[in-house]
Amino acid sequence: MIGRLNHVAIAVPDLAAASALYTQALGAEVSEPQALPEHGVSVVFVVLPNTKIELLTPLGGQSPIAAFLERNPSGGIHHVCYEVDDLKAARDRLVTNGARVLGDGEPKIGAHGLPVLFLHPKDFNGALIELEQCAA
Repeated sequence: MIGRLNHVAIAVPDLAAASALYTQALGAEVSEPQALPEHGVSVVFVVLPNTKIELLTPLGGQSPIAAFLERNPSGGIHHVCYEVDDLKAARDRLVTNGARVLGDGEPKIGAHGLPVLFLHPKDFNGALIELEQCAA
């Protein structure tokens, strides 16, 4: 059902500083910041040959990332994102097998302009999972 690893997301308290660290210390290519108000975050993507790293920071005080950073002030790995061919079919299969989809269970548009869903970490060994519809 799951396809390739799309990205690993790391919550950071300062997006500009984290971006500079990846570009200067690691020599990585980092995208321009992108605000995603529907998700309550601002993000950049670190481009790697085989996947991406998403650096994300809260966009407003109600962001779920703000709560994550309260518990982890230096930041840390927040979630992993896998691609799926059919997001709604994957959701239905997971729910049938007892997994919980966060939010209202309906896909939202993510940072890549594609539908995404998040799965409850308690159902996946403590890891927050994002599923992203594969690009057509």
